[in-house]
Amino acid sequence: MPRLNDKQVETLIGQVLRYGVLLSSFVTAIGLVLYLARHATAIPNYHIFHSVNASLRSMHQLVPEAFHGNAMAIIQLGVLLLIATPVARVAFLVGSFALEHDRLYVVVSGLVLVILLGSIFFAT
Repeated sequence: MPRLNDKQVETLIGQVLRYGVLLSSFVTAIGLVLYLARHATAIPNYHIFHSVNASLRSMHQLVPEAFHGNAMAIIQLGVLLLIATPVARVAFLVGSFALEHDRLYVVVSGLVLVILLGSIFFAT
């Protein structure tokens, strides 16, 4: 596999960020349109955070709910994609540093990736 120069790596990282934000915006917009189409005349419930469906709190249940057309699940999936975008950037950096055989930066960016993933998966 040919090695990438710094400019190519920067371009690819920019594309990862750009497409991640565009994808999350698109998914969130779909959820918003569905939500407004179904609940445009509903009276707002300002206690929604206390009554949020428990199925939207678990990734294992969120994805099937989103694919079944649950508008709130689709919006939440869009937000999760937005959160995942910089994490994907760091993962991409780990891979690019590994291809360059730059051990120090692999370790440092790998540590950052572990901290990011730990804060996402083990947050209370």
